Amino acid sequence: MTNPLLDFSGLPHFDAVTPDHITPAVEQLIAEATEAMTRAEAVAPVAWDNLVVPLEAATERLGRAWGVVNHLQSVVNTPALRQAYNENLPKLTAFWTRYGQNQALHAQYQALVRSPEYAGFDPVRRRVVELVLRDFRLSGVALADADKLRFSAIRQELSTLSATFAEHVLDATDAYALYIDDEAELAGVPADVIAACRAAAEREGRSSYRLGLQMPCYQPVQVHAENRELRRTLYLASIVRASDLGPAEHDNGPLIERILALRTELAKLLGFATYAECSLATKMADSPEQVLAFLQDLAVHALPYAQAERRELEAFARDALGLDALEPWDISWASEKLKQESYAFSQQEVKRYFTEPKVLAGLFEVVQTLYGLRFVPDEAPTWHPDVRFYRLVDADGHMLGQCYMDLYAREGKRAGAWMDVCRNRKRDGRGLQTPVVYLVCNFGRGVDGKPATFDHREVVTLFHETGHALHQLLTEVDELRVAGIAGVEWDAVELPSQFMENFCWEREHVLGMTAHVETGEPLPSALFDRMLAARNFQAGMFTVRQLEFALFDMRLHSAFDPANDSVLALHRRVREEVAVNPAPDSDRFPCQFSHIFSGGYAAGYYSYKWAEVLSADAYEAFAEAPQRTGEIGARFRREVLSRGGSRPAIENFHAFRGRDPEVSALLKSSGMTA
Repeated sequence: MTNPLLDFSGLPHFDAVTPDHITPAVEQLIAEATEAMTRAEAVAPVAWDNLVVPLEAATERLGRAWGVVNHLQSVVNTPALRQAYNENLPKLTAFWTRYGQNQALHAQYQALVRSPEYAGFDPVRRRVVELVLRDFRLSGVALADADKLRFSAIRQELSTLSATFAEHVLDATDAYALYIDDEAELAGVPADVIAACRAAAEREGRSSYRLGLQMPCYQPVQVHAENRELRRTLYLASIVRASDLGPAEHDNGPLIERILALRTELAKLLGFATYAECSLATKMADSPEQVLAFLQDLAVHALPYAQAERRELEAFARDALGLDALEPWDISWASEKLKQESYAFSQQEVKRYFTEPKVLAGLFEVVQTLYGLRFVPDEAPTWHPDVRFYRLVDADGHMLGQCYMDLYAREGKRAGAWMDVCRNRKRDGRGLQTPVVYLVCNFGRGVDGKPATFDHREVVTLFHETGHALHQLLTEVDELRVAGIAGVEWDAVELPSQFMENFCWEREHVLGMTAHVETGEPLPSALFDRMLAARNFQAGMFTVRQLEFALFDMRLHSAFDPANDSVLALHRRVREEVAVNPAPDSDRFPCQFSHIFSGGYAAGYYSYKWAEVLSADAYEAFAEAPQRTGEIGARFRREVLSRGGSRPAIENFHAFRGRDPEVSALLKSSGMTA
């Protein structure tokens, strides 16, 4: 039987891939890529067609096959799949390290720069060569042989540790269950969440309600449950996941210490003083000091608002809710009560209007309005019955790319929301290969035959991930290395995603994507007005929470001394500096901080706020334009979305906006201006 992971003629065969296919596919593709690398070392005279093209063809096949495995590991994690993944991850890491440290290959690229052909390269191909040479340097190509071996060992161990970190968080989350027998204890919890908890218990043969720590259950309980002890129980269980305060087999504490030590050693091998400096070599920001100054400047603006919001919440909790002390498990609940009191607005009330079919139709309508493009239902093998598949077409019906959409939470699926690349765009002798993406969320599914409903924050999340997908799908670059999000600086990659969030607040779009789950009526305009008035409710507290994560991350990777400090102590100090909502001593947030320990954001979490400056400023151009769509949408697509990594992100922004980004737009959109 043909191995489905080795078939690149079309879309992945998700309905046929099994864990047994992984090892033979990986070994064959690594062997083929190694052969291509050996041939490339010897070609002369060196040229684009005999060096870059065959190397990219071989490594792309390896990357696409492993991308399928990596995706399955995230969305349908099983013991057999996990075992095969972990057995093959070191092989991939070893290959890419050998590739990056190949001096003969590096010399061939240097020879390409010196060749007569290079003078005729267009800017895109020059950018490809520039980034390849940078990556050789960051892979340790110039190291002595002994240091190369050590560098390779570090990369191997880090890849394993990162995968294990994510597994611990997933397993600790999935392992927790709280069973409630009396529905009265769930007073205030939305009916659809109660129904889902009842269904979860029934699947286990119980007649009670099964509560867990996955977001579709945990978040509504924190926001709506009147039972304070229930909120407390789930909160305290959540903050100790994957730590020393839980089962030893899930404890990420030792992994964090080892990851940090290895990152520091790796950075110093490459000649950087800290891992933060190493990380920033591929980003827009110039130095850790620049990032810290940026974050601290935002803190100066945001902290007074956050402190005032905390005082207001404490007073409300005391005077209106009868809480002498506002505990951490009260904050979301009390905030929701205050929002209802202040704006006559409730996320739960609004959620009844954001039904999944209307939200998706509204999302697709925004894409058509902005860019003249349509998402059309399509067919493809999938990994789960929940998954939908679409193609994106232009006004003439020509396909630009395709998108898998997996919206619901389930056991064995990594938490959070993300977009990832299934395959990238390229043009070669066989024609044009169009991009394909995964768009993954973790929303609650519909119950009792009703469609799923989303609160507005989930709608924003869906738009955010669609922004990432459009960045990939709308690329017009034909070189793999810089098409779509490839080659885009990490602190700029959130620009298109955060930009899309703004359209969740525009009246014409919001009202058009709503239909009450019971009556089918659209969201009343008066309710939208109250929702809009509450848009920046507690924006200060949200901002300092993000600054807490970003400052902790950057200081951890730039100024942390493990001999005289601890990770938890550093986190507490950062919280004392910018946080306004205290956390218990049992808080073990670093043990769950997957973004920086297993998700690629190490010394890069600041990217969310950095890119938010870019996105807020970009959206102002739309707000200022007399014609909201048409030319302005075409220019954003042309100068930002279609360019991918083919030129530096700041040049994309300059081409669109005509100037440097300004932080004032972010402060204005967040309501943090005088």
